[in-house]
Amino acid sequence: MKTFKMLSLGVVENDVVTDYPLEDGIIINQENSHRSWVLEMLMDIRYLETFKRMMETGHIYDVKVVISYPENEPATFEVAIYGVKVIGDQISVLLKGTLKRARRKYAETLLSELLEDGLEGEELLERFEHDMRKRPGLRKDEAKQ
Repeated sequence: MKTFKMLSLGVVENDVVTDYPLEDGIIINQENSHRSWVLEMLMDIRYLETFKRMMETGHIYDVKVVISYPENEPATFEVAIYGVKVIGDQISVLLKGTLKRARRKYAETLLSELLEDGLEGEELLERFEHDMRKRPGLRKDEAKQ
């Protein structure tokens, strides 16, 4: 097994990423035949009802996680919520799931789409930086569905 520091968590719902601030977080690659990962984070208790509700649905969620260094690109995981526990004035949230296939050439495809939209100069740079952080769906991917 390998462990990593989890710096941020964003839950993807309907192509919108909702970021949840973490007090602390760890991510564990179980290195097993199922390619399982365990994510545990400590966050403010104000998110208790949100994560309890999500756990009760039993849905699988896509989450974007920044691991180890703030400048790393977010990795996307498909996870289920396995536990939500109160610890003082914080909650511990336990997620289990798998790493989605790394998407190569995201930056190139995004840049191509922004250029097709007629963006240039400072507007292009700002939109590119924003979208690289938020990782919205690309038209190329939507056409495949």
